[in-house]
Amino acid sequence: MTVQQIMTELKSRGDEQIKKIFLKHGVKEPFFGVRIEYLKAIQKKIKTDYKLALDLYATGNADAMYLAGLITDDASMTKADLQTWVKQAVSNNISEYTVPWVASGSRHGYELGMRWINAKEDHIVTAGWATLGGWVATRPDEALDLPAIKDLLQKVKKEIHGAPNRVRYTMNNFVICVGSYVKPLTADAMATAAAIGEVTVNMNGTACKVPSAAEYIQKVRDKGKWGVKKKTMKC
Repeated sequence: MTVQQIMTELKSRGDEQIKKIFLKHGVKEPFFGVRIEYLKAIQKKIKTDYKLALDLYATGNADAMYLAGLITDDASMTKADLQTWVKQAVSNNISEYTVPWVASGSRHGYELGMRWINAKEDHIVTAGWATLGGWVATRPDEALDLPAIKDLLQKVKKEIHGAPNRVRYTMNNFVICVGSYVKPLTADAMATAAAIGEVTVNMNGTACKVPSAAEYIQKVRDKGKWGVKKKTMKC
């Protein structure tokens, strides 16, 4: 499929009601409002196509950008590619999911995540924390820099309540990821969760809620999923 063919199909699948919902969730124009199930149907046909993914992302259309993240070859993504993607990730679904999913699946995820959390732009900071969460969830514990991750937990503890709105959300999720997937640091993550307490995020009137990090981690343990790494963050 070509970019034009895909864009034509995406336009035909656009739904104004879905678009209204996405707008409330922080997706920004331009986009058609395509259901994720339709994007996954296209993904199933294309499978993996790095070049096509780059071209789709470059359209600036949020539906196409999300699809680009699903079909790209994470291993082929360069630092330059990921830097370009994160700068353009102004929609919440792209900065908090698409870019971090791809970055954490690449060999550059940890380095870029550490850089992004210190950026001036909020959407890049959110992508950084989400990327680091994906990194610890998909890498073996022995491949992680545990002292550095422990330091990041302290950074969350110190800064989360004064951080920008969506940054707070991804910081909280980072604590959840460490506690759920990094066994040697679960106690540290639980201590951080207890210290930060309730995390308040403005969800713009949607039904979404900020999960309690401590409760979420405990649920993972109760389900027998503690320390079970993910193959990919994409879903």
